[in-house]
Amino acid sequence: MRNAHAVSDVRTAERALMARVPDGALMQRAAAGLASVCATLLGQVYGSRVVILAGTGDNGGDALFAGARLAGRGAVVTAVRAGRGLHEAGAAALRCSGGRMADDAGQAAGEAIAAADLIIDGILGIGGRGGLREPAATLAALTARAADAGAVVVATDLPSGVDADTGVVAGAAIRADVTVTFGTVKPGLLIDPGAGYAGTVDLVDIGLGPYLITPPTVAALQAADVAALLPRPGAESDKYRRGVLGVLAGSQRYTGAAVLSVGGAIRGGAGMVRLVSSSAAADVVRQHWPEAVITVVDPDDPAGSRELAAGQAAIEGAGRVQAWTAGPGLGTGDDATAMLAMVLASPLPVLIDADGLTVLSRNTDLLAGRDGAATVITPHAGELARLLNGAHEEIEAHRLDSARRAAAELGVTVLLKGSTTVIAAPEAGEAALVNPTGTPWLATAGSGDVLSGLAGALLAQGVLPARSAAAAAAFVHGLAGRLAARDAPIGASDVLAAIPEAIRRVSGSEP
Repeated sequence: MRNAHAVSDVRTAERALMARVPDGALMQRAAAGLASVCATLLGQVYGSRVVILAGTGDNGGDALFAGARLAGRGAVVTAVRAGRGLHEAGAAALRCSGGRMADDAGQAAGEAIAAADLIIDGILGIGGRGGLREPAATLAALTARAADAGAVVVATDLPSGVDADTGVVAGAAIRADVTVTFGTVKPGLLIDPGAGYAGTVDLVDIGLGPYLITPPTVAALQAADVAALLPRPGAESDKYRRGVLGVLAGSQRYTGAAVLSVGGAIRGGAGMVRLVSSSAAADVVRQHWPEAVITVVDPDDPAGSRELAAGQAAIEGAGRVQAWTAGPGLGTGDDATAMLAMVLASPLPVLIDADGLTVLSRNTDLLAGRDGAATVITPHAGELARLLNGAHEEIEAHRLDSARRAAAELGVTVLLKGSTTVIAAPEAGEAALVNPTGTPWLATAGSGDVLSGLAGALLAQGVLPARSAAAAAAFVHGLAGRLAARDAPIGASDVLAAIPEAIRRVSGSEP
């Protein structure tokens, strides 16, 4: 597990640690770690050109002391003042090692940045809020141009302009290739848009661990964590003990959604899948997944009340299930609403996706009376905006806060899909989980249908709480996407086919 702690908790831990070590020891530990990473990135330190964008706070001090270490090894180091002054002790150390100083955004600073092999961002620390103001905003723009020309950009603890607690970027910010963070990962380094500015995150141990006594606010599962979560059949297993998933998906128009969702459930380990769908979708599913047990919704009068009765009867007659996945390709009419209502009226775990989310956005009262039964929703930003009566852009800009808000208001576990998948539980105090796997090639039609079936299968097996099932499914789905794509275009069927290999890799049992 890669844990991330809130700024307030980091500050408390730092104060406790600094009370027990000599003055300045913590900064020297951070500077040593930062300088070591920079030296590795440079390869040859002697003669390399390093620029430090230095603010007045401790981050500026960390960067300046690291610069002094690099200058001592023969690097040509120039410090650019990014505010009204410099961290005095750090600046003195850099001067003693032969480093140079330049004014904030003057000609000398611009020339140094343009010629740099490596730029260290030490403008703002974890207490910074909002986008960068001048002259730092100009320095960020100059740094971006230098990066386009080949310079490596390293952020100290956190890219300046990124909110440490949320990952929000509210204006100009430094975009780093590598972020060297100290003591613990910060939530904003794991969640977009901030994660996209952080690059590779390298954690340096400065002795903070024993003093972080509060739980993390955000965590990213690693392969070993997911391997421990994934259910595995034993000698006494049968199809019922492995979990029976009901899938309410597909329609006369959208047949593929049912195929992909059922396939995700089968590949995800469900012992049996019971599909409730239209005759057209059922016919296609039979060709792809003959092992699925199918109940057909086939009303005599598709436009009248018989359609509602037929759908309700199909739900009742589907047979025993241990969880439901509802929504992919289902449609959004009265019949879909009636069937979703029946599923949500059961005491079973329910995952809602796609068309089911559209229905839910118009009828959030369907969640009333769930009485603690596990409910998972898997929206993308647009779908969550409809559920929260918000704006798509706001959801994308505030992914963590939006997922947490939806979980609290709706009383459900939220798996917010996107560049960073965020899983938030309705229970106060539970850390939000972020998924570290995935690839932009997963942005393809039907990919979410596969995920809905996979996550539903983990819910049906009955051994994982909703938050863990959603996070494990996202991890495996993202890894399957990487394995299928290998930096080339893919379709949802390719992701589906790669799920077994992804599970083998996670469990360490690949051939």
